[in-house]
Amino acid sequence: MANIKMFKLLGVLVSLLLIIWGILPFLRHQPITTDVIATAIILIMIAVAYMIIMFNPSWTKAVFFFEGIIIAVAGYMLLAFPYNLEFALVGVIIIAIAILAYLQKLPPKILRLFYR
Repeated sequence: MANIKMFKLLGVLVSLLLIIWGILPFLRHQPITTDVIATAIILIMIAVAYMIIMFNPSWTKAVFFFEGIIIAVAGYMLLAFPYNLEFALVGVIIIAIAILAYLQKLPPKILRLFYR
């Protein structure tokens, strides 16, 4: 029981660290570029998704799907040429994995990560 509470506390701390890391360029008054905005969006969304999954594991597939959309759209819209296609591809792969998890078409070792 104590290990679970410590694990959740550590997870919240990691999520808060990612959120702070995402907004730090804005707080330091650094030049705001599309790269900074894309990085901030992705880091903050990963932190929020991690907290959601940690406290409600049944939402893993939906959050994974949503993260794929965010990574694909933010990467494609905000990053320069070679990187935007890479982020779009990674996002589409994450979306495909989430859909396959919904359909239960993944190998059992991977599928057990989505069904707890």
